[in-house]
Amino acid sequence: MTRHTGPTLNARQLARRLARLALITLALCTACAVSSSRRTLKPEAGDRQTSDRQASDRQATEASPMPRDCIGRVQRGKASWYGKRHHGRKTASGERFNKNALTAAHRTLKFGTVVKVTNQRNGRSVEVRINDRGPFGRRGRIIDLSEEAARQLRMRKRGVAPVELCRVE
Repeated sequence: MTRHTGPTLNARQLARRLARLALITLALCTACAVSSSRRTLKPEAGDRQTSDRQASDRQATEASPMPRDCIGRVQRGKASWYGKRHHGRKTASGERFNKNALTAAHRTLKFGTVVKVTNQRNGRSVEVRINDRGPFGRRGRIIDLSEEAARQLRMRKRGVAPVELCRVE
């Protein structure tokens, strides 16, 4: 009688290993598909910086289908807003959050970058300055807006709106 030198697997162990392998393969395929479908805005060196005063003076305007003043790619996704609970607290950039200023949080754009955010439901748009990081843990959300920016886009009551972002000069 000959003996096997390696470990043997029973049917249950083999089924578990195959299930793990299938889950890992599925997770990798999903991650690849998500990362290839995401379009991110790339900040460039020499981005214009604006003060809170200039940002808060901007008014919402009607959006054209493809704005002329956009630089680079257009990013589409959902926007949410944050306000009273964070008012006065420090942001990731070190400045104090002001719910009445036209500011926003973005995961990757450089602090001080000015982006034009257009609400795709009603066509209204506003220019905001990136001064914080986020949103985190929320599927499909690409930007968190200050309460004033959400008010100008007329999305405060719903809380979330489909938007289009582009970096402006």
